[in-house]
Amino acid sequence: MTRGRVAIVTGTRPEIIKLRHICRALGPAGWVVHTGQHEDAELAGALFFEAGVSVARTLSGICGAPRHVQVGRMIEQLGKAFREARPAAVIVQGDTNTASAGAQAASYTGIPVIHVEAGLRSYDRAMPEEVNRCLAGVLADVHCAPTPLAVEQLRAEGVPEDKIELTGNTIVEATMAMVPAPDDAAAIALAAGVIPGGYVLATIHRPENTDEPARLKIILDQLAGLGLPVLLPAHPRMRLAAQRHGLMAELGRLLARPPADHHTFLGLASLARLIVSDSGGVQEECTVLKRPLLVIRNSTERPESIAAGFAQLIGPGPDIGDVGRAMIADTGLAARLATTPCPYGDGTASDRIAAIARGYLPVPAATKIRQLQPDAPALARRACSAPA
Repeated sequence: MTRGRVAIVTGTRPEIIKLRHICRALGPAGWVVHTGQHEDAELAGALFFEAGVSVARTLSGICGAPRHVQVGRMIEQLGKAFREARPAAVIVQGDTNTASAGAQAASYTGIPVIHVEAGLRSYDRAMPEEVNRCLAGVLADVHCAPTPLAVEQLRAEGVPEDKIELTGNTIVEATMAMVPAPDDAAAIALAAGVIPGGYVLATIHRPENTDEPARLKIILDQLAGLGLPVLLPAHPRMRLAAQRHGLMAELGRLLARPPADHHTFLGLASLARLIVSDSGGVQEECTVLKRPLLVIRNSTERPESIAAGFAQLIGPGPDIGDVGRAMIADTGLAARLATTPCPYGDGTASDRIAAIARGYLPVPAATKIRQLQPDAPALARRACSAPA
């Protein structure tokens, strides 16, 4: 039943969130393979069931394995899946081990690769994600670039013009669909022990920030000195690192909570006075929520958020507190961001990408899908136009 349809490869929570609306747009023309890079099979099943697309296969032995073992096992199992039920095309998203392995398995079996969120570059090969996104880019047949900057970076690398599609970023529609209404968000904040508009929301999880004790201590100390309660949905990697490095007292100065689901996190983010994070996705979500963000990283592949005024990039050090307190004290910041356009598109990226993917379907299937979704040709024609 999956042969000749479009395979969507996921493995992590952000991929599930960002690909869900593509799955909904493809409907019965799509099928999902979940690699299990994060053990989110239950989440994947719930999200994709709501989108009307079933998880056709889940891989085994992936979560927790070393990176090279993960990628090797994924390529082997994905290759087997693609040989057994050859898809018309394979969609991969972003810069995870799953995206790299999915692109490789598809390319090695002669199946077209559609790379969603293509063209992002930090130019920092110390980031595992940079290697993954560059490798997927080398193998992609279609590069779905989220912004004009991503398009320019692909052109600079010699990607042919006819392989680049400016689609916008699927995080826009994902965020708009999942963010709670203001009253519900206020209830979420109060339940977490903070007053709406009177707290900082922080997430820290990247190895560059958690693997070195001195670096993590600086970050925790600086967060504690921001002058507002700091709510920290603690990623397991961060909590384990704090335990390993003897920093539980520093962590205890913050309002550490278990990780939040996407709906809850967006509710908290929408009412935070300031967000502090090393996440890539949060750099995009803050532009939809119109909230200020302090990015704690060495480099970023999403400079659009900074250029638009939503985010500031800073390395771990004593400047975190100074910059964070200045952003909190800027009484006009919220009003400026409220009228600043999101640089990641108009909320129709998923429809554009689904239209591109339907172009790879066998003619009878493509005809049937077009009958169900008569706007597909128009969306396909608009795929190269700049999102608003």
